[in-house]
This record gives sequence, structure tokens and C-alpha cells, in this order.
Amino acid sequence: MYKPNSPWTWAFVGVSVVQAAIVLGFEAFAFAKFQSSLRGDSSNKSPSHTIPTFLALYIFGFLYQLLLVYDALRLKNTIQVIGLCIYNVGLLVYAAVQMDQIDEAIAQLSSTDHIDASVWDEEKPFLIAIPCVIGLVTVLMAVIAWKLYDEFAWTIYKHISADLKMKRRYLTFQIYIALLKFDFFFFLGFTIQFVVVVVDRSNIEFYLTIAAIPITIIILIMAGFFTRRENTPGMLVTITLYFAGLAYFLFKLARMWQPNGPRYNLYNPVRRPLTTFAVITVILIVLTIVNACMCTANFGRGLKPHITGRKMESEEEKLANHNMTEMPNYNYGYGPGPGGAMGSRMTID
Repeated sequence: MYKPNSPWTWAFVGVSVVQAAIVLGFEAFAFAKFQSSLRGDSSNKSPSHTIPTFLALYIFGFLYQLLLVYDALRLKNTIQVIGLCIYNVGLLVYAAVQMDQIDEAIAQLSSTDHIDASVWDEEKPFLIAIPCVIGLVTVLMAVIAWKLYDEFAWTIYKHISADLKMKRRYLTFQIYIALLKFDFFFFLGFTIQFVVVVVDRSNIEFYLTIAAIPITIIILIMAGFFTRRENTPGMLVTITLYFAGLAYFLFKLARMWQPNGPRYNLYNPVRRPLTTFAVITVILIVLTIVNACMCTANFGRGLKPHITGRKMESEEEKLANHNMTEMPNYNYGYGPGPGGAMGSRMTID
């Protein structure tokens, strides 16, 4: 099991955990306060479903970030470390959208006497503090990421060798694997919001959207598998599915903002957060397609041995493992015989 082994890896874990603890505490308070303040038949009102969905998704986002932090440090993936800083910026943007959305939801519910308008005054300081905390931590993460880049660069150099072309192929592979991990969160975030708030459960679209979640997870897992095994037919199928996913999100994005569309009003409670997730997901899919093509073009060029079952170790890890597994050297005074050396011949009577 991986354990941080340097001041900068511990620092990256530390700021991520502190950020998650503070933000999740504020989010939990906002969630509990909002839910406990609802009254009447508020369960039939769309904003009463929208806000808990946002808050629950945000909580999942920070827990998933902790998992990615551990994974990035374990694999010494500098691209994923940098990606986590960008991911934090995405959470910062979503925090601003969330604050405005909660304000509107409370205003709508209070106009129909389903919640007390004073709830907003109680939640507002915590909701303002969340983007401030995330902004500060993003700066700290960027500084630590810069230090980790230097720290991991030497380990990667020893693992891949000084071949510049091989290092570029390995960099492309790292970018692709990191993109797959971020694709998962933003696709899932969009789908959950869409299912809970927008889709009618009596409509076939609801069940198709639900079915898309496990299918997408399988596609992302197989995409990583095909890349490591350099399976060209599998990668071609995967890239085709990426284009299908890109078309799906562009369709949803256009549908949300079509003024005369049949479902235009259904998107009102979640139009802005859904748009945020859809735009980020579209950008990620485009980048994923480009990197998938580049990885496929690198098949058969010597990278496979470096990424199949790879485990890069720092000097401290290598030394620890060496001390645990090294066999005694009987040629230098540790074995039986004159001077500690073992005889060159053994006979069996």
C-alpha cells in the first residue's frame, strides 16, 4: 500500500484533506439547514430536489478528488497532479454557480411559503467561504504541484530512460489515463443532475440515461485496458464511442438553450450547473479523442513494457524493498568456510 514518502507528497495530501474537511463541513451544514427548513408539500417543487442534488454531487466531487490525489501520488503521475489543480478550479466555478442557484431556489420556495427566507441569511456566509477556501487551496496545490513535478521527473527519467521520443509517448499515455479519470466525474455529475431534476420517470429517456451510467464506466475501464495492452481494434471502437458521447452532450447542450424547445422550462432549475458540466465534459471528450488517437499511433513503438504492470519507486522505496528482500552474500564474509566464504563445490554423500 502506497504511503507518501516526501515532504511535498505529504503536503499535497495534507492540503487536499484539509480542503475536503472544511468544504464538506460547510456543505453538510447547508444541506442539513435547507432540508430541515422545508415545510408543506415542498417535495413536489423542483427547487427542493435541485439543491440537495447539487450539494450531494459537490460532496462526491471532493471525496473523488481525495481518491485521485492518492492515485496520482501512487503512480507518480505528474499530469494527473496538474489535472487536479485544474479540477479544483472547476470546483471553484461550481461553488459560485451553486451559491447563486441556492439563493434563487430559496427565493422561489419562500414565495410559496415552503421555506423561511431567513434560511438564506444563515447559509450565505458558509457558501461565500467555500469558494474562498477552494481558491486559496488551488494556489497552494499549484505551488506543491510544481515541486512534485521536479520530484517525479527524476523517477520517470530513471524508469523510461533518456530517450526523448519514449518520454513523449509516455507523457501522452499519462495525459490519456488522467483524462479518463476526470471524464468519469463530469459525465456522472451531468447525468445525475439530469436524471434527478429534468427527466420524467415515466419517459423511456429516464431508463436510457440510467443505463448509460454503467455502460460509460465499462467503456472508460476498457479504454485504459486497451491502451495498456496496445489493442488497436479495441481503441478504434472506443474512439467511435467517444464521438457518440460527444454528439450526445452537444445535443443536450443545444436542447437546454433552445428557447422554443418542448423541454425548455424543465431545464430552468439546473440550466446553469448542467451547462457548466456539459461544456467541461465536451472539452474533456475532445481532448480524450485527440490523446486516444495519439496513443494508438504510438502502439508497437516500445512503450508497452514500461506501462504494463508498471510500478515506479523512489529511492527510499527501493532501499526499503532491497533491505527486505536481499539474500545474504556469502562471498563476503557471511557464510561458512574460511573467511566466511562458502566453498565453490558442494558434494552429496
